[in-house]
Amino acid sequence: VQDGQLKGRHQAIIALRGAWWRKDRNVQRIFQILDGESGRSRVVGGIVRDTIIHGPSRGDGGMARDMDMASELLPEEVVARARRAGMSCYETGIAHGTVTVINGDIVAEVTTLRRDVKTDGRRALVEFGTDWEADARRRDFTINGLYAGMDGDLFDPLSALEDLFARRVRFIGDPDQRLREDRLRVFRFFRFTASHGDEICDPEGFAACRRFSGELDNLPAERVGAEMEKILALPKIAATLAAMTKASVLDLQVPCLETLAAYEDMTGIPTVTARLAILFNYTDMEALRKKWRLSNSMVNEARSIGETARMMIGGDLFGAAYRHGRLAWVALPVAAAIDGWDEGRHEEMKDFWNQIRVPSFPVNGDDLLQAGFRQGPELGKALRQIEREWINSGFRLDREQLLARLHRYLD
Repeated sequence: VQDGQLKGRHQAIIALRGAWWRKDRNVQRIFQILDGESGRSRVVGGIVRDTIIHGPSRGDGGMARDMDMASELLPEEVVARARRAGMSCYETGIAHGTVTVINGDIVAEVTTLRRDVKTDGRRALVEFGTDWEADARRRDFTINGLYAGMDGDLFDPLSALEDLFARRVRFIGDPDQRLREDRLRVFRFFRFTASHGDEICDPEGFAACRRFSGELDNLPAERVGAEMEKILALPKIAATLAAMTKASVLDLQVPCLETLAAYEDMTGIPTVTARLAILFNYTDMEALRKKWRLSNSMVNEARSIGETARMMIGGDLFGAAYRHGRLAWVALPVAAAIDGWDEGRHEEMKDFWNQIRVPSFPVNGDDLLQAGFRQGPELGKALRQIEREWINSGFRLDREQLLARLHRYLD
Protein backbone atom coordinates (compact mmCIF):
# COMPACT_ATOMS: atom_id res chain seq x y z
CA VAL A 1 0.00 0.00 0.00
CA GLN A 2 2.82 2.38 0.89
CA ASP A 3 4.56 1.63 -2.41
CA GLY A 4 1.31 2.38 -4.23
CA GLN A 5 0.91 5.65 -2.36
CA LEU A 6 4.47 6.68 -3.15
CA LYS A 7 3.95 5.83 -6.81
CA GLY A 8 0.75 7.87 -6.90
CA ARG A 9 2.42 10.83 -5.22
CA HIS A 10 5.31 10.65 -7.69
CA GLN A 11 2.83 10.58 -10.57
CA ALA A 12 1.02 13.62 -9.15
CA ILE A 13 4.23 15.60 -8.70
CA ILE A 14 5.38 14.86 -12.26
CA ALA A 15 2.01 16.02 -13.63
CA LEU A 16 2.02 19.20 -11.55
CA ARG A 17 5.61 20.09 -12.40
CA GLY A 18 4.76 19.89 -16.10
CA ALA A 19 1.38 21.60 -15.87
CA TRP A 20 0.48 24.19 -18.49
CA TRP A 21 -0.15 26.81 -15.82
CA ARG A 22 3.40 26.34 -14.53
CA LYS A 23 4.63 27.68 -17.88
CA ASP A 24 1.96 30.29 -18.50
CA ARG A 25 3.29 33.83 -18.04
CA ASN A 26 -0.09 35.26 -17.08
CA VAL A 27 -0.60 32.65 -14.35
CA GLN A 28 2.93 33.01 -13.04
CA ARG A 29 2.57 36.78 -12.89
CA ILE A 30 -0.49 36.40 -10.65
CA PHE A 31 1.50 34.05 -8.42
CA GLN A 32 4.34 36.60 -8.25
CA ILE A 33 2.22 39.53 -7.12
CA LEU A 34 0.53 37.32 -4.49
CA ASP A 35 3.81 36.07 -2.95
CA GLY A 36 3.54 32.66 -4.54
CA GLU A 37 7.30 32.16 -4.31
CA SER A 38 7.08 32.17 -0.52
CA GLY A 39 4.05 29.87 -0.55
CA ARG A 40 1.53 32.48 0.54
CA SER A 41 -0.71 31.75 -2.45
CA ARG A 42 -1.48 28.44 -4.18
CA VAL A 43 -3.88 27.05 -6.76
CA VAL A 44 -6.48 24.75 -5.28
CA GLY A 45 -9.31 22.39 -6.18
CA GLY A 46 -10.25 21.51 -9.72
CA ILE A 47 -7.15 22.74 -11.51
CA VAL A 48 -4.90 20.69 -9.19
CA ARG A 49 -7.17 17.65 -9.17
CA ASP A 50 -7.62 17.57 -12.94
CA THR A 51 -3.95 18.22 -13.70
CA ILE A 52 -3.08 15.16 -11.63
CA ILE A 53 -5.76 12.99 -13.24
CA HIS A 54 -5.48 14.11 -16.86
CA GLY A 55 -1.80 15.02 -17.06
CA PRO A 56 0.04 18.30 -17.53
CA SER A 57 -1.04 19.30 -21.03
CA ARG A 58 -4.09 21.46 -21.69
CA GLY A 59 -4.49 20.45 -25.33
CA ASP A 60 -7.35 21.61 -27.51
CA GLY A 61 -10.54 21.68 -25.51
CA GLY A 62 -8.55 20.83 -22.40
CA MET A 63 -8.58 22.53 -19.06
CA ALA A 64 -10.18 25.93 -18.84
CA ARG A 65 -8.21 29.14 -18.51
CA ASP A 66 -9.75 29.88 -15.14
CA MET A 67 -8.66 28.68 -11.75
CA ASP A 68 -9.24 28.87 -8.01
CA MET A 69 -6.48 30.17 -5.79
CA ALA A 70 -6.12 30.28 -2.01
CA SER A 71 -4.05 32.95 -0.33
CA GLU A 72 -2.90 34.12 3.08
CA LEU A 73 -3.33 37.69 1.86
CA LEU A 74 -6.47 39.54 2.91
CA PRO A 75 -8.90 40.30 0.06
CA GLU A 76 -8.20 44.05 0.20
CA GLU A 77 -4.49 43.34 -0.20
CA VAL A 78 -5.17 41.07 -3.18
CA VAL A 79 -7.20 43.83 -4.83
CA ALA A 80 -4.52 46.47 -4.18
CA ARG A 81 -1.69 44.31 -5.51
CA ALA A 82 -3.60 43.27 -8.62
CA ARG A 83 -4.52 46.83 -9.52
CA ARG A 84 -0.99 48.09 -8.93
CA ALA A 85 0.17 45.43 -11.37
CA GLY A 86 -2.32 46.67 -13.98
CA MET A 87 -4.63 43.67 -13.71
CA SER A 88 -8.42 43.85 -13.70
CA CYS A 89 -9.87 42.97 -10.32
CA TYR A 90 -13.47 42.54 -9.18
CA GLU A 91 -14.76 42.20 -5.63
CA THR A 92 -17.05 39.31 -6.54
CA GLY A 93 -17.40 37.90 -3.02
CA ILE A 94 -15.21 40.07 -0.87
CA ALA A 95 -17.35 39.54 2.25
CA HIS A 96 -16.37 35.88 2.07
CA GLY A 97 -12.81 36.65 1.04
CA THR A 98 -13.09 36.12 -2.70
CA VAL A 99 -11.96 38.50 -5.42
CA THR A 100 -11.58 37.81 -9.15
CA VAL A 101 -8.27 38.73 -10.78
CA ILE A 102 -7.98 38.81 -14.57
CA ASN A 103 -4.59 38.85 -16.26
CA GLY A 104 -4.70 38.41 -20.03
CA ASP A 105 -6.81 35.32 -20.71
CA ILE A 106 -6.49 34.00 -17.17
CA VAL A 107 -9.36 34.40 -14.70
CA ALA A 108 -8.35 33.60 -11.12
CA GLU A 109 -10.76 33.51 -8.20
CA VAL A 110 -8.56 34.28 -5.22
CA THR A 111 -9.97 33.42 -1.78
CA THR A 112 -8.30 34.26 1.51
CA LEU A 113 -7.74 31.30 3.84
CA ARG A 114 -10.72 31.09 6.13
CA ARG A 115 -12.84 29.08 8.48
CA ASP A 116 -16.60 29.17 8.99
CA VAL A 117 -17.76 30.88 12.18
CA LYS A 118 -21.49 30.50 11.59
CA THR A 119 -23.62 29.05 8.79
CA ASP A 120 -27.31 28.49 8.08
CA GLY A 121 -26.87 25.96 5.27
CA ARG A 122 -26.92 28.63 2.56
CA ARG A 123 -24.58 31.41 3.74
CA ALA A 124 -21.60 31.43 6.07
CA LEU A 125 -19.93 33.97 8.32
CA VAL A 126 -16.19 33.46 7.89
CA GLU A 127 -13.01 34.37 9.71
CA PHE A 128 -9.78 34.87 7.75
CA GLY A 129 -6.50 33.30 8.78
CA THR A 130 -3.23 31.73 7.63
CA ASP A 131 -3.88 28.09 8.56
CA TRP A 132 -3.79 26.04 5.36
CA GLU A 133 -4.99 22.82 6.97
CA ALA A 134 -7.96 24.64 8.55
CA ASP A 135 -8.81 26.04 5.11
CA ALA A 136 -8.70 22.55 3.63
CA ARG A 137 -10.92 21.11 6.35
CA ARG A 138 -13.73 23.59 5.62
CA ARG A 139 -13.98 22.40 2.02
CA ASP A 140 -16.46 19.80 0.80
CA PHE A 141 -14.66 16.68 -0.47
CA THR A 142 -11.16 15.37 0.08
CA ILE A 143 -10.36 15.47 -3.64
CA ASN A 144 -11.04 19.22 -3.61
CA GLY A 145 -8.58 19.80 -0.77
CA LEU A 146 -5.45 19.55 -2.93
CA TYR A 147 -3.19 22.60 -3.39
CA ALA A 148 -0.16 23.35 -5.56
CA GLY A 149 2.39 26.14 -5.47
CA MET A 150 3.66 28.20 -8.37
CA ASP A 151 6.46 25.66 -8.97
CA GLY A 152 3.99 22.78 -9.00
CA ASP A 153 4.79 21.69 -5.44
CA LEU A 154 1.97 19.53 -4.10
CA PHE A 155 0.38 20.39 -0.77
CA ASP A 156 -1.96 17.64 0.41
CA PRO A 157 -2.89 18.36 4.04
CA LEU A 158 -5.72 15.79 4.10
CA SER A 159 -3.91 12.93 2.30
CA ALA A 160 -6.48 13.24 -0.48
CA LEU A 161 -4.36 11.65 -3.22
CA GLU A 162 -5.37 8.16 -2.14
CA ASP A 163 -9.05 9.04 -2.64
CA LEU A 164 -8.34 10.76 -5.96
CA PHE A 165 -6.56 7.77 -7.46
CA ALA A 166 -9.08 5.33 -5.96
CA ARG A 167 -11.88 7.45 -7.47
CA ARG A 168 -13.56 7.90 -4.10
CA VAL A 169 -15.66 10.97 -3.40
CA ARG A 170 -15.72 11.45 0.37
CA PHE A 171 -16.80 14.36 2.50
CA ILE A 172 -14.07 15.95 4.59
CA GLY A 173 -14.68 15.04 8.22
CA ASP A 174 -18.30 14.60 9.32
CA PRO A 175 -20.64 14.50 6.28
CA ASP A 176 -23.54 15.87 8.31
CA GLN A 177 -21.47 18.86 9.40
CA ARG A 178 -20.41 19.57 5.82
CA LEU A 179 -24.07 19.47 4.74
CA ARG A 180 -25.20 21.67 7.60
CA GLU A 181 -22.70 24.25 6.37
CA ASP A 182 -24.02 24.14 2.81
CA ARG A 183 -26.91 21.95 1.70
CA LEU A 184 -26.03 22.47 -1.96
CA ARG A 185 -23.27 19.96 -1.27
CA VAL A 186 -25.91 17.25 -1.57
CA PHE A 187 -26.04 17.94 -5.31
CA ARG A 188 -22.27 18.42 -5.52
CA PHE A 189 -21.76 15.02 -3.87
CA PHE A 190 -23.70 13.30 -6.62
CA ARG A 191 -22.09 15.42 -9.35
CA PHE A 192 -18.56 14.54 -8.26
CA THR A 193 -19.56 10.92 -7.73
CA ALA A 194 -20.59 10.83 -11.39
CA SER A 195 -17.55 12.71 -12.68
CA HIS A 196 -14.80 11.39 -10.39
CA GLY A 197 -16.26 8.38 -8.57
CA ASP A 198 -17.40 5.99 -11.32
CA GLU A 199 -20.99 6.56 -10.08
CA ILE A 200 -20.26 4.53 -6.95
CA CYS A 201 -21.49 6.48 -3.93
CA ASP A 202 -19.51 6.57 -0.72
CA PRO A 203 -21.91 4.90 1.77
CA GLU A 204 -21.45 7.49 4.53
CA GLY A 205 -21.86 10.38 2.12
CA PHE A 206 -24.93 8.82 0.53
CA ALA A 207 -26.55 8.22 3.92
CA ALA A 208 -25.92 11.84 4.93
CA CYS A 209 -27.40 13.16 1.68
CA ARG A 210 -30.45 11.00 2.25
CA ARG A 211 -30.84 12.46 5.75
CA PHE A 212 -30.72 16.00 4.37
CA SER A 213 -32.97 15.38 1.34
CA GLY A 214 -35.93 16.97 3.09
CA GLU A 215 -34.02 20.20 3.76
CA LEU A 216 -33.29 21.30 0.21
CA ASP A 217 -36.38 23.35 -0.61
CA ASN A 218 -34.88 26.63 0.56
CA LEU A 219 -31.90 26.39 -1.79
CA PRO A 220 -31.95 28.98 -4.61
CA ALA A 221 -33.40 27.37 -7.74
CA GLU A 222 -30.69 28.83 -9.96
CA ARG A 223 -27.95 27.20 -7.87
CA VAL A 224 -29.70 23.82 -7.89
CA GLY A 225 -30.29 24.19 -11.63
CA ALA A 226 -26.62 25.01 -12.25
CA GLU A 227 -25.59 21.82 -10.44
CA MET A 228 -28.16 19.73 -12.33
CA GLU A 229 -27.03 21.11 -15.67
CA LYS A 230 -23.46 20.12 -14.82
CA ILE A 231 -24.68 16.63 -13.89
CA LEU A 232 -26.69 16.29 -17.10
CA ALA A 233 -23.61 17.23 -19.14
CA LEU A 234 -21.48 14.34 -17.82
CA PRO A 235 -20.88 11.19 -19.89
CA LYS A 236 -22.49 8.67 -17.49
CA ILE A 237 -25.18 9.70 -15.00
CA ALA A 238 -28.05 7.20 -15.14
CA ALA A 239 -26.84 5.30 -12.08
CA THR A 240 -26.23 8.61 -10.30
CA LEU A 241 -29.75 9.86 -11.01
CA ALA A 242 -31.07 6.54 -9.72
CA ALA A 243 -29.04 7.03 -6.53
CA MET A 244 -30.39 10.57 -6.18
CA THR A 245 -33.90 9.18 -6.52
CA LYS A 246 -33.17 6.48 -3.93
CA ALA A 247 -31.92 9.23 -1.60
CA SER A 248 -35.15 11.23 -2.20
CA VAL A 249 -33.18 14.11 -3.73
CA LEU A 250 -34.96 13.57 -7.07
CA ASP A 251 -38.27 11.94 -7.86
CA LEU A 252 -37.81 9.99 -11.09
CA GLN A 253 -39.82 6.92 -11.99
CA VAL A 254 -38.22 3.64 -13.07
CA PRO A 255 -39.22 3.95 -16.78
CA CYS A 256 -37.55 7.36 -16.92
CA LEU A 257 -34.36 6.05 -15.35
CA GLU A 258 -34.34 3.04 -17.67
CA THR A 259 -34.72 5.33 -20.69
CA LEU A 260 -31.88 7.56 -19.50
CA ALA A 261 -29.67 4.48 -19.13
CA ALA A 262 -30.63 3.26 -22.60
CA TYR A 263 -29.86 6.71 -24.01
CA GLU A 264 -26.33 6.51 -22.63
CA ASP A 265 -25.89 3.19 -24.43
CA MET A 266 -27.24 4.65 -27.67
CA THR A 267 -25.01 7.71 -27.94
CA GLY A 268 -21.33 8.50 -27.63
CA ILE A 269 -21.97 12.20 -27.05
CA PRO A 270 -24.78 12.79 -24.55
CA THR A 271 -26.14 16.33 -24.30
CA VAL A 272 -27.97 18.25 -21.60
CA THR A 273 -30.92 19.12 -23.83
CA ALA A 274 -31.35 15.53 -25.06
CA ARG A 275 -31.48 14.30 -21.47
CA LEU A 276 -33.95 17.06 -20.64
CA ALA A 277 -36.09 15.90 -23.58
CA ILE A 278 -36.22 12.45 -21.97
CA LEU A 279 -37.04 13.92 -18.56
CA PHE A 280 -39.81 16.05 -20.13
CA ASN A 281 -41.24 12.88 -21.65
CA TYR A 282 -41.88 11.50 -18.16
CA THR A 283 -42.18 14.54 -15.90
CA ASP A 284 -43.93 17.91 -15.81
CA MET A 285 -41.83 20.21 -17.97
CA GLU A 286 -43.05 23.45 -16.39
CA ALA A 287 -42.47 22.13 -12.87
CA LEU A 288 -38.92 21.11 -13.78
CA ARG A 289 -38.28 24.44 -15.49
CA LYS A 290 -39.29 26.27 -12.32
CA LYS A 291 -37.52 23.91 -9.93
CA TRP A 292 -34.20 24.17 -11.76
CA ARG A 293 -34.67 27.69 -13.19
CA LEU A 294 -33.97 26.43 -16.70
CA SER A 295 -33.47 29.01 -19.44
CA ASN A 296 -36.10 29.43 -22.16
CA SER A 297 -33.56 28.56 -24.85
CA MET A 298 -32.63 25.30 -23.13
CA VAL A 299 -36.27 24.32 -22.57
CA ASN A 300 -37.22 25.15 -26.16
CA GLU A 301 -34.30 23.14 -27.53
CA ALA A 302 -35.23 20.15 -25.36
CA ARG A 303 -38.88 20.45 -26.41
CA SER A 304 -37.87 20.45 -30.09
CA ILE A 305 -35.65 17.40 -29.58
CA GLY A 306 -38.55 15.61 -27.92
CA GLU A 307 -40.90 16.54 -30.76
CA THR A 308 -38.37 15.32 -33.33
CA ALA A 309 -37.94 12.03 -31.45
CA ARG A 310 -41.73 11.51 -31.32
CA MET A 311 -42.00 12.15 -35.08
CA MET A 312 -39.31 9.51 -35.65
CA ILE A 313 -41.09 7.04 -33.40
CA GLY A 314 -44.36 7.73 -35.23
CA GLY A 315 -42.74 7.09 -38.62
CA ASP A 316 -42.89 10.70 -39.83
CA LEU A 317 -39.25 10.65 -40.85
CA PHE A 318 -39.56 13.06 -43.76
CA GLY A 319 -41.52 15.47 -41.58
CA ALA A 320 -38.82 15.27 -38.92
CA ALA A 321 -36.15 15.86 -41.55
CA TYR A 322 -37.97 18.88 -42.96
CA ARG A 323 -39.04 20.48 -39.68
CA HIS A 324 -36.11 19.60 -37.45
CA GLY A 325 -33.27 18.43 -39.66
CA ARG A 326 -30.57 20.08 -37.56
CA LEU A 327 -31.71 18.07 -34.52
CA ALA A 328 -31.89 14.70 -36.25
CA TRP A 329 -28.70 13.18 -34.86
CA VAL A 330 -29.35 14.57 -31.38
CA ALA A 331 -32.92 13.25 -31.34
CA LEU A 332 -32.13 9.85 -32.88
CA PRO A 333 -30.74 8.18 -29.70
CA VAL A 334 -33.52 9.84 -27.70
CA ALA A 335 -36.12 8.18 -29.94
CA ALA A 336 -34.25 4.86 -29.79
CA ALA A 337 -34.16 4.96 -25.99
CA ILE A 338 -37.78 6.01 -25.50
CA ASP A 339 -39.16 3.48 -27.99
CA GLY A 340 -36.80 0.65 -27.06
CA TRP A 341 -35.27 0.09 -30.50
CA ASP A 342 -33.01 -2.88 -30.95
CA GLU A 343 -29.62 -2.51 -32.63
CA GLY A 344 -30.99 -3.41 -36.07
CA ARG A 345 -33.69 -0.75 -35.93
CA HIS A 346 -31.22 1.82 -34.67
CA GLU A 347 -28.78 1.08 -37.50
CA GLU A 348 -31.60 1.24 -40.05
CA MET A 349 -32.51 4.71 -38.82
CA LYS A 350 -28.90 5.83 -38.89
CA ASP A 351 -28.73 4.77 -42.55
CA PHE A 352 -31.83 6.83 -43.32
CA TRP A 353 -30.39 9.98 -41.75
CA ASN A 354 -27.05 9.45 -43.47
CA GLN A 355 -28.77 9.36 -46.85
CA ILE A 356 -31.58 11.91 -46.52
CA ARG A 357 -31.19 15.26 -48.28
CA VAL A 358 -33.95 17.84 -47.80
CA PRO A 359 -34.60 20.16 -50.78
CA SER A 360 -36.34 23.53 -50.55
CA PHE A 361 -40.12 23.47 -50.79
CA PRO A 362 -40.75 24.41 -54.44
CA VAL A 363 -44.10 26.25 -53.96
CA ASN A 364 -44.81 29.57 -52.25
CA GLY A 365 -47.68 31.92 -51.52
CA ASP A 366 -47.37 33.78 -54.84
CA ASP A 367 -47.99 30.52 -56.67
CA LEU A 368 -51.26 30.10 -54.80
CA LEU A 369 -52.35 33.69 -55.51
CA GLN A 370 -51.77 33.10 -59.22
CA ALA A 371 -53.80 29.90 -58.98
CA GLY A 372 -56.81 31.86 -57.69
CA PHE A 373 -56.47 31.85 -53.90
CA ARG A 374 -57.19 35.02 -51.95
CA GLN A 375 -54.98 36.46 -49.25
CA GLY A 376 -56.01 35.17 -45.84
CA PRO A 377 -56.23 32.07 -43.64
CA GLU A 378 -57.41 29.81 -46.46
CA LEU A 379 -54.28 30.52 -48.47
CA GLY A 380 -52.06 29.58 -45.51
CA LYS A 381 -54.09 26.44 -44.87
CA ALA A 382 -53.81 25.34 -48.49
CA LEU A 383 -50.09 26.02 -48.53
CA ARG A 384 -49.62 23.83 -45.45
CA GLN A 385 -51.72 21.06 -46.98
CA ILE A 386 -49.78 20.98 -50.24
CA GLU A 387 -46.55 21.15 -48.26
CA ARG A 388 -47.69 18.11 -46.28
CA GLU A 389 -48.34 16.21 -49.53
CA TRP A 390 -44.82 17.05 -50.68
CA ILE A 391 -43.32 15.86 -47.38
CA ASN A 392 -45.37 12.62 -47.43
CA SER A 393 -44.08 11.92 -50.94
CA GLY A 394 -40.55 11.89 -49.61
CA PHE A 395 -39.94 15.23 -51.37
CA ARG A 396 -40.44 13.51 -54.74
CA LEU A 397 -43.31 15.65 -56.03
CA ASP A 398 -41.90 18.49 -58.14
CA ARG A 399 -43.22 22.02 -58.62
CA GLU A 400 -45.45 21.19 -61.60
CA GLN A 401 -46.99 18.18 -59.87
CA LEU A 402 -47.72 20.23 -56.77
CA LEU A 403 -49.29 23.11 -58.73
CA ALA A 404 -51.47 20.62 -60.56
CA ARG A 405 -52.92 19.50 -57.22
CA LEU A 406 -53.83 22.99 -56.00
CA HIS A 407 -57.39 22.81 -57.33
CA ARG A 408 -58.21 20.32 -54.55
CA TYR A 409 -57.85 23.11 -51.98
CA LEU A 410 -59.22 26.07 -53.94
CA ASP A 411 -62.81 25.69 -52.69
